[in-house]
Amino acid sequence: MIKRILICCLLVLVSCYIVVAVTVFNRKPAEEKCQSMELTIQDSVDFNFVTAKDIETLLKTKRILPTGKPMGAINVRLLEETIAQHPFVSEAECYLTSGNKVSVNVWQRIPLLRIMSDNGDNYYIDNKGQIMPKVNRPVHVTVATGTIDRKFAQKELFALGKYLQSNPFWNAQVEQIHVNSQKELEIAPRVGNHILFLGKAEDYDEKFSKLQTFYKEALNHVGWNKYQRISIEFKNQIIGTKKEK
Repeated sequence: MIKRILICCLLVLVSCYIVVAVTVFNRKPAEEKCQSMELTIQDSVDFNFVTAKDIETLLKTKRILPTGKPMGAINVRLLEETIAQHPFVSEAECYLTSGNKVSVNVWQRIPLLRIMSDNGDNYYIDNKGQIMPKVNRPVHVTVATGTIDRKFAQKELFALGKYLQSNPFWNAQVEQIHVNSQKELEIAPRVGNHILFLGKAEDYDEKFSKLQTFYKEALNHVGWNKYQRISIEFKNQIIGTKKEK
């Protein structure tokens, strides 16, 4: 009798387990709620243009913050497109992860040059050649001043900025670029009290290579403050104007 009761109890327990297991394992993942959003801001050590709070506020404003929403209702493409609309965001990548979470990676826009034009424009050119609004914090990049329209900034000055970025010596040496009314370039270096005249915005590699040779073979011997102006406008020629005594 006792044996029969134990068997009946065991059958009841097994039946209950099967019912619970079927209910749990048949629950559709799409109906489960998103537990959290794991947000990573890339390059946050070097730049702090975008914060996690900025992104969360943006998504809340658009009413698409994923936390608490059914996993099946989360549109990761829409999240990416919305985050990318932030003026300081270059790219966003979103995907669903295990544990009912959403992973979000955000890449910030990287400033290459600051443009302060005579026409009143004040903005940055980023490392993709796009116009980037100015930020309310110091950014240590080369400043370009003078007669600069946006087309010139995004083409000629962007090419110069990329060249400087690829060359550690000149990236550290060039402090300011000035564009005169003839669209010719003058550079104020960090070391030396001279002005470098490049002429037209072209042939950067040739001009700076020639100038670096002049630095090594001439200025290192006669002194960095001997000349007030050094022109590398013409091929195979460097013209140095000495300071008046």
